[in-house]
Amino acid sequence: MSAEPDIVPEMAAEAFVEIPANAGLRTAPLGFVVKAIEGVKNAIFPMVAAFFAAGSSGYAMLIAIGAGAVIIGLTGFFAWLRWTRLRYYVGNEDIRLESGILSREARSVPFERIQDVSLEQKLIPRLLGLTQIKFETGAGGKDELSLEYVTGAEGERLREVVRERREGAVERAADGLEPDTIGEEDAPPVESAAPIFEMNDRRVITFGAFEFSLVIFAVLAGAAQQFDFLLPFDIWDWEQWAGVAGEQTDIVTGLNGLGIVGQVFGVILALGSVAVIGVLTGIARTFAREYEFRLDRTPKGFRRQRGLFTKTDVVMPVHRVQAARIQTGLIRRRFGWHSLKFISLAQDNGSSSHAVAPFAKMAEIWPIAAEADITPASDELEWLRPSPKKWVDGAIVLSVILLMVAIGWSIAGFLKVALAIIAIGFPLIALGFWLGWKRHRFARDVRQLFVREGLLSPDLTIAPRVRLQSVEIRHGPLSRWRGYCELHFGLAGGSLSIDGIAFDDAEKLRSEVLESIVSVDFSDLPK
Repeated sequence: MSAEPDIVPEMAAEAFVEIPANAGLRTAPLGFVVKAIEGVKNAIFPMVAAFFAAGSSGYAMLIAIGAGAVIIGLTGFFAWLRWTRLRYYVGNEDIRLESGILSREARSVPFERIQDVSLEQKLIPRLLGLTQIKFETGAGGKDELSLEYVTGAEGERLREVVRERREGAVERAADGLEPDTIGEEDAPPVESAAPIFEMNDRRVITFGAFEFSLVIFAVLAGAAQQFDFLLPFDIWDWEQWAGVAGEQTDIVTGLNGLGIVGQVFGVILALGSVAVIGVLTGIARTFAREYEFRLDRTPKGFRRQRGLFTKTDVVMPVHRVQAARIQTGLIRRRFGWHSLKFISLAQDNGSSSHAVAPFAKMAEIWPIAAEADITPASDELEWLRPSPKKWVDGAIVLSVILLMVAIGWSIAGFLKVALAIIAIGFPLIALGFWLGWKRHRFARDVRQLFVREGLLSPDLTIAPRVRLQSVEIRHGPLSRWRGYCELHFGLAGGSLSIDGIAFDDAEKLRSEVLESIVSVDFSDLPK
């Protein structure tokens, strides 16, 4: 007998619920307007090409504008046509999306496979009061389901309906409404309680000052590579740049006349300019991402809203939070600033996934963590270090390689180079591996595991034992012979491990964690 396939075919939505032919819902009519506006960028290159193709003709600008208008018009027309052919259905067991102009495609995702529902508003849809709904299944890529665009109220309603049906928390009354055609009057009320954490503009700007970034130079370089044909010279011709620099005799003579002090001052001024640009870029990027950051504790979990140009609205259910990670930086630590992230099954976009307090004091972080039943380590808790054998072995292996390199230079007749490699390389290796060992510490109490990494900018991960999914001991031939290993803890939303721990300690800690997991009734965990 063949086993039932784990993945439900996209065309098998009828197996879950019988959907009436007229029960499908359309997205917001302004959605195709957004698509048409976004299509303007597709008209830029054809307009530029048409302008240059027209040459010296007096109608070059009109030709370019006409080409752009045609492309924008076609984009808007096909966007409208796709909108008229798109329907979505909310059934008892799944959500289904039908689309396609000539060939129809039907995709259905069972509620039980949906991990989270997030709302995202880019600038243009936000101005029109529209939002994009993302149904996250954890599969990633084309297997995710996205609905563009619906009104804000419809987005809130769909998110609540999908979550409640997924959890089996709501039973529809027999009032004549089909499950697939839930009306707008069923939209859930929006919580208006005070947030548990928020950042005003001043804090966001302060946060940005610590987010040094030189991405602006990468953007300028990319733009120069894409649009270099518009420039009257070859921007990548280094000989031409050298010639231009050589022609600036007055500047060169002036710098030489200032002497070594003036030249050093010029270098410092140049580096300072780069630093200012980096700080301003960091402020701009952070302000755009974290604008009006707000974190609420709702009955469904942690609701985070943020964004200037693209506003995101994500809810992380409490029972999906597996661990907390508190991070800081070398400089911001001196001012008492840290960040709090949750390792969660609920997915999010970007490198700041699950950030619930990206720039906060510790007095603000612990109340948030307590909402997820995560508490700080007590002052009496004993912190342990892993076995130093792993770092000693690494230092020995690297030292042998370095010694072979030095011998090679010596045989080649460069004895001074070989001695310099040994004199500088060996102390650096010893210092690096010693610091690597010192930065690792771990501890545990009756309900939580604590793992700390880093000396100058330490990261602390706190994981309740019962939320760990697995415990695995990993080792290679050398580590097995030397008596140490890596203790890896399974987290669906991230990773957690203790490296270089002695075998006996690893076995004992694994037994403790597994005993905690099997002794708990998971139906009693906080929702």
